Amino acid sequence: MIYRDFGNTGIKISSLGFGCMRLPMIKLDGQDVIDQEKVDLMMQKAFELGVNYFDTAYFYNNGLSEAALGNAVHSFRDKIYISSKSPGHLLKKEGDYRRILEEQLNKLQTDHLDFYHFHGIGYDSFFKTDKKTGWIKAAEQAKSEGLIKRISFSFHDKPENMIKLADLGLFESVLCQYSIVDRSNEKAMAYAKSKGLGVIVMGPLGGGRVAGLPREMSQELSLQTNSNAEMALRFVFASPDVDCALSGMGNIQMVEENAAISSKRKPLIDREVEAIKELMKKYESLANLYCTGCGYCMPCPAEVNIPEIFKMMNYYRIYGIHDYAQKGYAEIGVNEWIPGKRADACTECGLCEEKCPQKIEIRQQLKESHDVLKSS
Repeated sequence: MIYRDFGNTGIKISSLGFGCMRLPMIKLDGQDVIDQEKVDLMMQKAFELGVNYFDTAYFYNNGLSEAALGNAVHSFRDKIYISSKSPGHLLKKEGDYRRILEEQLNKLQTDHLDFYHFHGIGYDSFFKTDKKTGWIKAAEQAKSEGLIKRISFSFHDKPENMIKLADLGLFESVLCQYSIVDRSNEKAMAYAKSKGLGVIVMGPLGGGRVAGLPREMSQELSLQTNSNAEMALRFVFASPDVDCALSGMGNIQMVEENAAISSKRKPLIDREVEAIKELMKKYESLANLYCTGCGYCMPCPAEVNIPEIFKMMNYYRIYGIHDYAQKGYAEIGVNEWIPGKRADACTECGLCEEKCPQKIEIRQQLKESHDVLKSS
C-alpha cells in the first residue's frame, strides 16, 4: 500500500480508504441487516492489505454501518483511523451534537474518533445549523476532551464555498467529490491542500458512472489498464492534491482489486492524465449542447430540479451511462442531497424557458427526459 502525508495532521494515510456506505446486506426475519460475517472478512482483508482509514456515518446502511464497522475492526482498532460524521439534519438544539457523538462512539466500540466530520455541509448551512445547535463550540469541546482527535468536514456545495470553509482555520481535513467524470472541486482541493488540510475524495469511481463509460475509452487513449475502474483510480491517484480515495467496497474481490491498484500500479503519467482530461472535455462539450448546468432556469415554481434532471439525461445520452442515470433520476426528491421533484411535476408554465440563456426547449426536454429515465 502507498501511504501519503495527510495534510498537516502528522499522520500517514493509505491511498485507499474503506468507505462503509455500501456494506453487504442480507434478509433476516424479513429485515435488512448487515452481513456481519462478510464485513468482518472484508475489513480484515483490507487491513492486511494496508488500508488504515475507515469511513462511516450515522445513517449509512440504514443506520447500521457504524456498529458493523465497530464489530469488524475491534481487534485492530488501535492500528487504524476511524472517521464518522455529525448528521446536521438531525440536530435541532444545543446538546444534540454531543448526544449523537456519544451514541456513535458506543456503536463503534471506541473511546474516540480520529476524524469527525460536519456531514455534507455548505458554507451557509454550516452556520445556519450552528446558530440553532452550537455545534462548532460542541466540536471544539469534544476535541479538548479527546473524544475526537481532528475536526473535519464533508462537502456538498459550490467549490468556492469549500475555499471559504478552508479559510476558517477550524478544519484539519476535507472529504469531497472528485473523479474522472466530476472534476469540479479540483481547484478548491488544491487550495485546501495549500492551507494544510488533508484531502480525501469520495466517489473516485463516479458513484458507479465510471463502470458505465465505454470500454473503448481507454483503448482510444492507448492506456494500459484492465478496466475503467483501474483507469479512474489511477487518474485520481495522479492528483498531488488527493491524499486518500474512499471506495465503497461490497465484497472481498473489490477489496483485493482496489488495493492492488492502490499498491502496485503507478499513477497515470502527465501525458495520460492530460489525454483523459481532453477526452472528457469532448464529452462535456457535447453535453453542453443540451444544458450547461448554469441554473438560470431555477427556481422552478413547481420545484422541478431541472439542472439535475438534465445532468442525468446527459449521462444517459452523451456518456451512455444508462443504469446510473436512471438511478440518479429516481433519487431526486428522495435522497436528501438531491432536493426537488422529477420532470413529471412540470406544470409547463414556461418561466424556465424565459430565463434560459441557451433558449433550450426545457418543457419538451423534460417530457423526453422523464420518458427515458423513469423506471420501467
